[in-house]
Amino acid sequence: MRRLPERGVYDRAEIDAIVDEALICHLAYVLDGEPRVIPTIHARAGDTLYLHGSNASRTLRSTRGGAPVAIEITLLDGLVLARSAFHHSMNYRSVVVYGRAREVTDPDEKWAAQRALVDAVVHGRAEEARMPNRRELDQTTILAVEMTESSAKVRTGPPKDDAEDQDLPVWAGVLPLRTMPGEPEPDPALPGDVALPLYVRDYRR
Repeated sequence: MRRLPERGVYDRAEIDAIVDEALICHLAYVLDGEPRVIPTIHARAGDTLYLHGSNASRTLRSTRGGAPVAIEITLLDGLVLARSAFHHSMNYRSVVVYGRAREVTDPDEKWAAQRALVDAVVHGRAEEARMPNRRELDQTTILAVEMTESSAKVRTGPPKDDAEDQDLPVWAGVLPLRTMPGEPEPDPALPGDVALPLYVRDYRR
């Protein structure tokens, strides 16, 4: 990491925590000499990052044979408002993973990956929701990328204004940001005797 190397994080526990907290990632690859990037859902199981989509997805069809890919994840924690325009920034935690995509074809691994992906959205959901049947699983492509080459970049703390700007009469500080769940909205077709699960009511990220 050459730019602001002091923000680099290589501890796997910290990297894993960022990956597990995030709800979405971006998958980048090259197709016919042109760069491509798409947002998608991910889930981590040990050292493996799983991504999923339809068999009809051009992205998954283009990468599943071992193509080199990059996966990027960012959590935005705050807006850093400095006294000077130059030092405005953001507090964030980000991870980049480089690797080669492998299509998951083993039935047991594919089933376990599907459960992990459901639980990555809301932990505990895989225990209650009907999991895919064979036909549905056959219509799904799951990619696996080993997290062998991964690193994080993190910025925390207040603005880093120059000393000569410290006395400017301009408010400076951090505006914290976080993702908060709203009030659950039941499906209109939901029977009245189906209770809201505790893992939804008490959802935390």
